[in-house]
Amino acid sequence: MAKQALLVMDVQHAVVERYPDPDYLPGLGEAIGAARTAGLPVIYVVVGFRPGYPEISTRNRMFGGLAGRTGAAGDDRAMQIHPDVAPEPGDILVTKRRVSAFAGSDLDVVLRAGAIEHLVLTGIATSGVVLSTLRQAADLDFGLTVLADGCLDADPEVHRVLTRKVFPHQADVTTVADWVTAR
Repeated sequence: MAKQALLVMDVQHAVVERYPDPDYLPGLGEAIGAARTAGLPVIYVVVGFRPGYPEISTRNRMFGGLAGRTGAAGDDRAMQIHPDVAPEPGDILVTKRRVSAFAGSDLDVVLRAGAIEHLVLTGIATSGVVLSTLRQAADLDFGLTVLADGCLDADPEVHRVLTRKVFPHQADVTTVADWVTAR
Protein backbone atom coordinates (compact mmCIF):
# COMPACT_ATOMS: atom_id res chain seq x y z
CA MET A 1 0.00 0.00 0.00
CA ALA A 2 1.21 3.51 -0.82
CA LYS A 3 2.56 5.58 2.05
CA GLN A 4 -0.15 8.02 3.15
CA ALA A 5 -0.34 11.36 4.95
CA LEU A 6 -3.34 13.16 6.42
CA LEU A 7 -3.65 16.81 5.35
CA VAL A 8 -5.52 19.09 7.76
CA MET A 9 -6.06 22.28 5.80
CA ASP A 10 -7.08 25.81 6.80
CA VAL A 11 -8.44 24.85 10.22
CA GLN A 12 -7.42 28.23 11.63
CA HIS A 13 -9.53 30.28 14.07
CA ALA A 14 -10.56 32.83 11.44
CA VAL A 15 -11.75 30.09 9.10
CA VAL A 16 -13.43 27.88 11.70
CA GLU A 17 -15.39 30.86 13.04
CA ARG A 18 -16.82 31.55 9.55
CA TYR A 19 -18.09 27.96 9.26
CA PRO A 20 -19.80 27.13 12.56
CA ASP A 21 -20.59 23.42 12.86
CA PRO A 22 -20.44 21.83 16.33
CA ASP A 23 -19.80 18.35 14.90
CA TYR A 24 -16.94 19.28 12.59
CA LEU A 25 -13.93 19.63 14.92
CA PRO A 26 -14.68 16.50 17.01
CA GLY A 27 -14.93 14.41 13.82
CA LEU A 28 -11.77 15.92 12.42
CA GLY A 29 -10.06 15.23 15.75
CA GLU A 30 -11.04 11.57 15.40
CA ALA A 31 -9.38 11.38 11.99
CA ILE A 32 -6.24 13.08 13.31
CA GLY A 33 -6.07 10.69 16.26
CA ALA A 34 -6.49 7.67 13.97
CA ALA A 35 -3.74 8.91 11.66
CA ARG A 36 -1.35 9.35 14.57
CA THR A 37 -2.22 5.92 15.97
CA ALA A 38 -1.57 4.36 12.56
CA GLY A 39 1.76 6.17 12.31
CA LEU A 40 0.68 8.33 9.37
CA PRO A 41 2.18 11.79 9.08
CA VAL A 42 -0.26 14.55 9.97
CA ILE A 43 0.44 17.65 7.91
CA TYR A 44 -1.25 20.90 8.85
CA VAL A 45 -1.57 23.39 6.03
CA VAL A 46 -2.30 27.02 6.92
CA VAL A 47 -2.61 30.17 4.88
CA GLY A 48 -0.16 32.85 5.97
CA PHE A 49 1.67 35.91 4.76
CA ARG A 50 4.70 38.00 5.63
CA PRO A 51 4.31 41.35 7.39
CA GLY A 52 3.03 43.88 4.89
CA TYR A 53 1.57 41.09 2.69
CA PRO A 54 4.14 41.34 -0.14
CA GLU A 55 2.86 38.05 -1.61
CA ILE A 56 -0.57 39.48 -2.41
CA SER A 57 -1.54 41.32 -5.54
CA THR A 58 -4.48 43.72 -5.48
CA ARG A 59 -5.73 41.72 -8.50
CA ASN A 60 -6.24 38.63 -6.33
CA ARG A 61 -9.98 38.47 -5.62
CA MET A 62 -9.66 36.25 -2.57
CA PHE A 63 -6.76 37.88 -0.74
CA GLY A 64 -6.39 41.23 -2.53
CA GLY A 65 -8.10 43.15 0.27
CA LEU A 66 -5.06 42.48 2.43
CA ALA A 67 -2.60 43.91 -0.10
CA GLY A 68 -0.91 47.06 1.11
CA ARG A 69 -1.98 46.68 4.74
CA THR A 70 0.64 47.34 7.35
CA GLY A 71 1.47 45.38 10.45
CA ALA A 72 1.98 41.75 11.19
CA ALA A 73 0.47 39.07 9.02
CA GLY A 74 -0.59 35.82 10.63
CA ASP A 75 0.82 36.49 14.08
CA ASP A 76 -2.52 36.89 15.82
CA ARG A 77 -4.93 34.34 17.24
CA ALA A 78 -7.12 34.42 14.13
CA MET A 79 -4.44 32.74 12.04
CA GLN A 80 -3.54 30.06 14.58
CA ILE A 81 -4.74 26.46 14.20
CA HIS A 82 -7.84 25.84 16.30
CA PRO A 83 -6.79 24.33 19.65
CA ASP A 84 -9.35 21.49 19.41
CA VAL A 85 -7.25 19.98 16.61
CA ALA A 86 -3.86 21.53 17.37
CA PRO A 87 -0.64 19.99 16.10
CA GLU A 88 1.44 17.79 18.36
CA PRO A 89 5.20 17.30 18.34
CA GLY A 90 6.13 15.43 15.20
CA ASP A 91 3.30 16.86 13.11
CA ILE A 92 4.33 18.97 10.14
CA LEU A 93 3.22 22.57 9.53
CA VAL A 94 3.16 23.96 5.98
CA THR A 95 2.34 27.58 5.16
CA LYS A 96 0.71 28.29 1.81
CA ARG A 97 0.16 31.63 0.10
CA ARG A 98 -2.95 30.89 -1.94
CA VAL A 99 -5.95 28.55 -1.96
CA SER A 100 -4.27 25.25 -2.91
CA ALA A 101 -2.08 23.62 -0.28
CA PHE A 102 0.66 23.48 -2.91
CA ALA A 103 0.53 27.16 -3.93
CA GLY A 104 3.52 29.04 -2.57
CA SER A 105 4.36 26.30 -0.09
CA ASP A 106 6.95 23.57 0.26
CA LEU A 107 4.30 20.84 0.55
CA ASP A 108 5.48 18.96 -2.52
CA VAL A 109 9.06 18.89 -1.18
CA VAL A 110 7.85 17.59 2.21
CA LEU A 111 5.74 14.88 0.55
CA ARG A 112 8.48 13.75 -1.82
CA ALA A 113 11.07 13.70 0.97
CA GLY A 114 8.74 11.51 3.03
CA ALA A 115 8.01 9.21 0.07
CA ILE A 116 4.30 10.03 0.47
CA GLU A 117 2.27 8.75 -2.48
CA HIS A 118 -1.29 9.07 -1.16
CA LEU A 119 -2.98 12.06 0.47
CA VAL A 120 -6.01 11.97 2.74
CA LEU A 121 -7.67 15.38 2.47
CA THR A 122 -9.62 17.28 5.12
CA GLY A 123 -10.26 20.97 5.59
CA ILE A 124 -12.29 24.10 5.27
CA ALA A 125 -13.63 24.83 2.72
CA THR A 126 -14.63 21.97 0.47
CA SER A 127 -15.02 24.40 -2.44
CA GLY A 128 -11.74 26.16 -1.63
CA VAL A 129 -8.62 24.45 -0.30
CA VAL A 130 -9.96 20.91 -0.67
CA LEU A 131 -11.03 21.33 -4.30
CA SER A 132 -7.88 23.23 -5.30
CA THR A 133 -5.55 20.82 -3.52
CA LEU A 134 -7.33 17.75 -4.90
CA ARG A 135 -7.03 19.00 -8.47
CA GLN A 136 -3.35 19.87 -8.14
CA ALA A 137 -2.49 16.68 -6.25
CA ALA A 138 -4.21 14.60 -8.93
CA ASP A 139 -2.18 16.39 -11.59
CA LEU A 140 0.96 15.55 -9.58
CA ASP A 141 -0.07 11.85 -9.60
CA PHE A 142 -0.81 11.45 -5.90
CA GLY A 143 -3.37 8.88 -4.84
CA LEU A 144 -6.23 10.65 -3.07
CA THR A 145 -8.86 10.06 -0.44
CA VAL A 146 -11.28 12.73 0.72
CA LEU A 147 -12.95 12.42 4.11
CA ALA A 148 -16.30 13.98 3.19
CA ASP A 149 -17.27 14.82 6.77
CA GLY A 150 -13.70 15.94 7.43
CA CYS A 151 -14.43 18.78 5.02
CA LEU A 152 -16.81 21.68 5.51
CA ASP A 153 -18.32 24.30 3.24
CA ALA A 154 -20.62 27.28 3.79
CA ASP A 155 -22.97 25.90 1.14
CA PRO A 156 -24.14 22.35 1.93
CA GLU A 157 -25.28 21.80 -1.66
CA VAL A 158 -21.85 22.73 -3.05
CA HIS A 159 -20.26 20.35 -0.52
CA ARG A 160 -22.67 17.58 -1.57
CA VAL A 161 -22.05 18.06 -5.30
CA LEU A 162 -18.27 18.12 -4.85
CA THR A 163 -18.04 15.10 -2.55
CA ARG A 164 -20.61 12.97 -4.39
CA LYS A 165 -20.23 13.97 -8.03
CA VAL A 166 -16.92 15.78 -8.67
CA PHE A 167 -14.30 14.39 -6.29
CA PRO A 168 -15.01 10.68 -7.04
CA HIS A 169 -13.54 11.17 -10.51
CA GLN A 170 -10.11 11.74 -8.95
CA ALA A 171 -10.31 10.43 -5.39
CA ASP A 172 -11.86 7.86 -3.12
CA VAL A 173 -14.47 9.62 -1.00
CA THR A 174 -15.38 8.18 2.38
CA THR A 175 -16.35 9.23 5.90
CA VAL A 176 -14.12 9.72 8.91
CA ALA A 177 -15.72 6.71 10.63
CA ASP A 178 -15.18 4.39 7.65
CA TRP A 179 -11.62 5.62 7.18
CA VAL A 180 -10.84 5.15 10.89
CA THR A 181 -12.30 1.64 10.83
CA ALA A 182 -10.15 0.77 7.80
CA ARG A 183 -6.97 1.77 9.70
